[in-house]
Amino acid sequence: MAAREVEFAQVSFTAPGGHCILREISLRAAAGTTTALLGRSGSGKTTLLRAVNGLVRPTAGRVLVRGRDVAAMDGKALVSLRRGVGYVIQETGLFPHMTLARNVGISLDLAGTDKGEAAALCLEMLALVELDASMATRYPWQLSGGQRQRAGLARALAAEPSVLLMDEPFGALDPITRAEMQTMLRPLLKRLGVTTILVTHDLDEALYLADRVVLLEQGSVVAEMAADEVLASANPAMQAYVAATTRVRDTGPGAPGILREPA
Repeated sequence: MAAREVEFAQVSFTAPGGHCILREISLRAAAGTTTALLGRSGSGKTTLLRAVNGLVRPTAGRVLVRGRDVAAMDGKALVSLRRGVGYVIQETGLFPHMTLARNVGISLDLAGTDKGEAAALCLEMLALVELDASMATRYPWQLSGGQRQRAGLARALAAEPSVLLMDEPFGALDPITRAEMQTMLRPLLKRLGVTTILVTHDLDEALYLADRVVLLEQGSVVAEMAADEVLASANPAMQAYVAATTRVRDTGPGAPGILREPA
């Protein structure tokens, strides 16, 4: 049996005020695989993602990372966990007053990495995400949206995490840049063998990048399957999601054309 890098065991989360956001979610992400979380806004995707690195503490159930209960961690244990979990968000979270090299190397600085070694690793990370070394001295405001997103990914990977969390990382990019990022990311994740959980609304993105796809509705898992099973799935919830994110146009007798659009 494949190692379970991340496991959600009957995880529920009720926000202050009584609103239930997650409802008894049980999922397993095997080491080295990519899992995509699909669902409309408010379905609980980001809350579930943030439970992996302890930014959200479940009100019931357990989140296990490499067999350890995240909720039982505090102090040094929680810091150690977060250093082993990369986190990429849509807005990149880069510090505007820091150069790209400083941004990418911040986790290395916090870990006490030798400055010379950290500088070399920063350049290695930039190359990994296909950014030229000359960009190391630039500031985030001097970069395009795609370049900033690559830099955010480089920063998340700098500490060599075993788990990578990605929350709508390409949602603010134009379609061409988004496609370029996806093309860069898929072989990179396979090569690194990092366990990845990806939150997205984009069905095509999920099918292209993920090994498994999970569909959430109102805080519950309503479908879970291999990515190559999604389009032919008999699951009613998945069928409805595919239909809602697909546009069909008639391009002539016997030759229908299909356009896919983000939800």
